[in-house]
Amino acid sequence: MCAVGQDTENESTAEDDSSERLEPRSRTNPDRVAALTNRFVHAVELVAAGIFALLFAIGVVDLMIQIVQATRAGRITDPLVVIGFIDTGLLLLIIVEVYETVIAYTEESETRRIVRLVIYTGVIAMVRKTIIFRTGEYATTTDALLAAVAYAVLILGLVGLLLVERGKGQQLMG
Repeated sequence: MCAVGQDTENESTAEDDSSERLEPRSRTNPDRVAALTNRFVHAVELVAAGIFALLFAIGVVDLMIQIVQATRAGRITDPLVVIGFIDTGLLLLIIVEVYETVIAYTEESETRRIVRLVIYTGVIAMVRKTIIFRTGEYATTTDALLAAVAYAVLILGLVGLLLVERGKGQQLMG
């Protein structure tokens, strides 16, 4: 009888051991895949950040070359040339904001910081569009007016979001 009792006990122990061994493996495989995927996405984010940093550096050098060329040609006082410089500068700021957003993702920053960066990027982009806005680029004055109203609504919406976000942030901190 004892032998039978021992066999049953050994069988249940063997079953328990095998189920314990199988259970962690089935949990570990998705965890490993998730960890590998996470590392891959993190690496791609870092590559993207590097690309944006490189684009920013190239843009700064290009802007300096444009300014030197405009100065030598005597066009530095032309308002359209200056607006072109401002446009390029704002584009560079957009690149910096996108870079900061990517870095915030890689550092797994709080969502509020990332949202704030995205709003800043949108504000800069819309201000850029407003600065380079030319009514002559549209087929009719109605088209130009609709574009101007759309820009104004977007800018006001983004500024409103920024104000709400700042107000909520102060309430949460205080």
